[in-house]
Amino acid sequence: MKYLKLIRYQNLLMLAFMQLIFRYGFLKLQNIPLALSDWQYGLLILSTVLIAAAGYVINDIFDQNTDLDNKPDRVIIGKNISESAAYNIYATLNISGVLLGFYLSNVILKPSFAAIFILIAATLYIYATSLKQMMVLGNVVVALLLAFSVVIIGVFDLYPVIDAGNQLLMANLFSILLDYALFAFLINFIREIVKDLEDINGDKNQGMKTLAITLGIAKTTKLVFTLGLVSIIALFVYTKTYFVANDLFIATLYSFLFVLAPLIFFTIKIWTAKSKEEFHTLSTLLKWILFFGILSIVIITLNIKYNASR
Repeated sequence: MKYLKLIRYQNLLMLAFMQLIFRYGFLKLQNIPLALSDWQYGLLILSTVLIAAAGYVINDIFDQNTDLDNKPDRVIIGKNISESAAYNIYATLNISGVLLGFYLSNVILKPSFAAIFILIAATLYIYATSLKQMMVLGNVVVALLLAFSVVIIGVFDLYPVIDAGNQLLMANLFSILLDYALFAFLINFIREIVKDLEDINGDKNQGMKTLAITLGIAKTTKLVFTLGLVSIIALFVYTKTYFVANDLFIATLYSFLFVLAPLIFFTIKIWTAKSKEEFHTLSTLLKWILFFGILSIVIITLNIKYNASR
């Protein structure tokens, strides 16, 4: 169990589930050719999960002192697992993930795409060792990496089979993936700032310069409120433009109940939030908003098919 806690298995399961949803709840229902077979797509998910797990391990290695202040009950390295063992786990996970990426890049006849996996692994290492301590930049990097886990589906499953006959359709599908990647980026970026608010005391003790430390709790919560408000407006416009305009009643209702309403609740609550417990609760709420937001792709796809069958 200590090894599962080390690699944040709950987050990895969510990442894997997200990629499964886009493949089998969206792309597979479009009657289009896909570059990867089912088992090869499984390897793409495994590669993503392994590299993400390595990122959690290296982050914990460099965050031992900070975690002792912020989350002492979550400290594993130095307590249950030695630092040298953690480095071995990190190396094994990273090498395995990159090798799978190299194999898949050759499967789609794009060997240069293996550099993507190396770049992601390197970025996670740089984040853990230095970027995390830089105001805003660390938050942006983490949010971008999650967003790219959506984009990579299009890169490996759609891009290799684009031809003159399906170019427009594939471009539209890729555009939808980009929309969801942007959604994932926005929600995760906000969540990273909220997590900084939650961990402000420990980060301050370690001399870090997060946004929460630099601006203070009051100003940072107001900034998060503004970002939440911007996200609400953007999602409302998107829902009205694409769901309401296309008579997708079920998708519209789902979006309001499971994405917009919780996001509105979050935005209201963050305005007055002050304690570590409140920030932790709001961070968890954002995780659920992200989950239900990603799941909406299935609802939209089924709603379109239901309308077409009437």
